[in-house]
Amino acid sequence: MEAHQHSPESSSEECTVLEARPKQSVPWLQVLQAQVDSLVRGEGDLEASCSQAEEALAGEACVASLQAEQELQEKLGELAGLGLPCQPEENDQLDLLLETDGLRKSIHNLGTIVTTSAVACQSEAMGAGLEQCIVGHPASVTVVTRDKSGGACKTGNAILSAEVFTPDGSIVDGEIVDHKNGTYEFVYTVPNEGDFSLALRLYDQHIKGSPFKLTINRVSEGAKRRGKSPGQKKKGSKRASSALGTPRRKTQNPIEDDLIFRIGTKGRNKGEFTNLQGVAASSTGRILIADSNNQCVQIFLNEGEFKSRFGVRGRSPGQLQRPTGVAVHPSGDIIIADYDNKWVSIFNSEGKYKAKLGSGRLMGPKGVSVDQNGHVIVVDNKACTVFIFQLTGKLVTKFGSRGNGDKQFAGPHFAAVNNNNEIIVTDFHNHSVKVFTLEGELVLKFGSNGEGNGQFNAPTGVAVDVNGNIIVADWGNSRIQVFDGSGSFLSYINTSADPLYGPQGLALTSDGHVVVADSGNHCFKVYRYLQ
Repeated sequence: MEAHQHSPESSSEECTVLEARPKQSVPWLQVLQAQVDSLVRGEGDLEASCSQAEEALAGEACVASLQAEQELQEKLGELAGLGLPCQPEENDQLDLLLETDGLRKSIHNLGTIVTTSAVACQSEAMGAGLEQCIVGHPASVTVVTRDKSGGACKTGNAILSAEVFTPDGSIVDGEIVDHKNGTYEFVYTVPNEGDFSLALRLYDQHIKGSPFKLTINRVSEGAKRRGKSPGQKKKGSKRASSALGTPRRKTQNPIEDDLIFRIGTKGRNKGEFTNLQGVAASSTGRILIADSNNQCVQIFLNEGEFKSRFGVRGRSPGQLQRPTGVAVHPSGDIIIADYDNKWVSIFNSEGKYKAKLGSGRLMGPKGVSVDQNGHVIVVDNKACTVFIFQLTGKLVTKFGSRGNGDKQFAGPHFAAVNNNNEIIVTDFHNHSVKVFTLEGELVLKFGSNGEGNGQFNAPTGVAVDVNGNIIVADWGNSRIQVFDGSGSFLSYINTSADPLYGPQGLALTSDGHVVVADSGNHCFKVYRYLQ
């Protein structure tokens, strides 16, 4: 056979070596072959002697026969004195040595086999998210997976998908959390009222009752203001000028909306978005938006003028399937977290593909950032792990696991790096923000679940200003909060005139303002923020 005709590239070299070895002259093969040759010669001599004996016995007694008998007697004497061995002269312990490191790495890179007994026809959904849904407020649905006999599954890893369809047929994004005990949570927020539907599928098959009909109600205007502009609820929401230096008009109303402008509507053309998520800002005065469902990155000037966009939908290197995070490297390269392709793509400043990293390691990268060493910080939402790579793709370190401990995450989203080269991570389902050293040691943790000052309902985007203040997008509460470097609440970035709906990534522009992806409104917004 020819090994290279049917073996994977990674193992063809090993197969070729195995095939060549029997052709080499090895000592144990020579010993055994010589012994076989000797036995074959002995067998031939015995057969010849037997033939001579038969001929002598069949003939008449004469001088010739007596001579033949004498010769046969001598021959048999010689054979008897040979002392042919009855056992092989070489032992039978043979070892086959394989060079398997390359093959083992190849198998590891293929992934792991994951199995579950969950079936769609027996699995069920429950929770308030199927009953009462309010515009702009997160709703939660719990899915309980069951096996074919109706018994509750005790482990996770089932492939569950969830889609909320709006009346016009578009899809509202949400988050699925695998609790690893057979139950899953889907959290979503809808931007307007109307009749929606929720499709819950297990391995591409609808679970019991799916698709579900949802009726989304709008809260009263007063309640909406309380929910969407929390700065009007509490005295503590007034921005401290000493902390942020934002000038205030002398007015009886302490609340001033900080919105400068908004860009975008729902659509697929330039300047339009469908589920925008990650945001980055370059030192050259550009704003980059990861337009997730349009499979592209759009680039604008700080003033809001559209410049360009790039990205082709697909699952091959250089293509984008679900870009969720974006960052700009000091070299000018654009770094994109591709959630569905499970890798991070690197493009040059003009949008030309250069390389990818993390393939085979990442499960669902959500956010990306760059530290002061030029290393790429990747927040893996599915693996609940933070990875740090060199730009070449070499893994520097990783930390974090699933859970609610100090060094654990539950669906982490985005990351930022402060002046101390520490990594700030938003822990979505643990409703907190955590700060780590580059080695993964916890430095600071702040936040709890709620609607008050300093509380979160699923934080997403995060950025740090030159003074070390931390700016956080509070997704479930649809607001932006500002904290000092120790995690103490400072203020809100007020948005009462044009409320946010499910903000995702955010960044600080080179001219000192805050830009945020307002995913529920299919636009990005720029807010006044003087440092």
